[in-house]
Amino acid sequence: MIYLDNQATTPLAPEARDAMIRYLDGPDGIGFGNPHSSHKMGRQAAAAIEAARDTVAALFPAGGRVIFTSGATEALNLAIRGTSGKGNVAFSAIEHSAVGDTARDAGLSKMLDVDSDGICDPAQDLGKATRLIAVMQVNNEIGTTQPTLDWQRRAKQENALFLVDAVQAYGKIAVAGADMLAVSAHKLNGPKGVGALWVRDGVELEQVQTGGGQEHGLRSGTLSPALIAGFGAAAALSKERMEQDAAHVEALWTRARDHFGSWTLNGSEASRWYGNMNIRKDGLDVARLMSDCRSVMFSAGSACASGSGRPSHVLKAIGLTDAEAKSSIRLGWGRYTTLDEIDLAAKTILAAAKDQELWG
Repeated sequence: MIYLDNQATTPLAPEARDAMIRYLDGPDGIGFGNPHSSHKMGRQAAAAIEAARDTVAALFPAGGRVIFTSGATEALNLAIRGTSGKGNVAFSAIEHSAVGDTARDAGLSKMLDVDSDGICDPAQDLGKATRLIAVMQVNNEIGTTQPTLDWQRRAKQENALFLVDAVQAYGKIAVAGADMLAVSAHKLNGPKGVGALWVRDGVELEQVQTGGGQEHGLRSGTLSPALIAGFGAAAALSKERMEQDAAHVEALWTRARDHFGSWTLNGSEASRWYGNMNIRKDGLDVARLMSDCRSVMFSAGSACASGSGRPSHVLKAIGLTDAEAKSSIRLGWGRYTTLDEIDLAAKTILAAAKDQELWG
């Protein structure tokens, strides 16, 4: 099997797995304590969480706090629902549904246009008074990066808060300056089921989930020392390897672009993260292609919307027709992908696509 779906999730780093085991059971049998208990086992678990919090925070800007959540979806909900005040929530047309659907459900909202490369212009009209602007740093479907610094300036001009979905950026590139940043551990070779919302000092959120008052009184529920320890280990490894990983990913991109040079790239060629390649071929039957290439794991679009039968809202937002969107595939690689795997995957996909042309 060749895994090329790293935007959906990433393989667990061995270092993260090792960090987790101690707090699932552990060699001394005391790693499973409740971190909110006051006895020795509880204090040990709490200490592990605080150590991981510091490590996770090291990949964020200085001057903020980390609130652990179950993932980026919960973090984005907390950011959008927890900000008080009147006015619109403005968000780009290519945001993840965790932003778009939540903004619509939370009240007044304004969807912002993107161009054919998927870039959201900070100079565009925001409509009515805006309390929160949400623009993701790296798009999960097409890999396009946004001018987040310009958007941060625009938010200040509007006296609005700036929220960034940094899921695809965190641990790979320096994350954007913002008032709030949402991330998920399983997108940087950590475990599923844990994420975080980084909140700039001075930004106050309202409680949206009641219960035990954990996590600064904003996110109730017992924290998992194992998941958070794994998150911390993955973050530490990503910080250490960031330049090395980025160079490796760009080399994989160059090799893949050589193979798929005749296919059309969706999204910007230059303003992007090079671990993502969304490409299309006119007339391609993607469902058949995936069936014919079962040894290669790739996506027909956003993994979060797979199976819906609807064209990707991201591909539609950049101007693709339904037919063009449905003839697109997304390939995603990362730290553990090899050049040989790119070569073999490309050979397999191209051969299957050629068969469709020949035999219909």
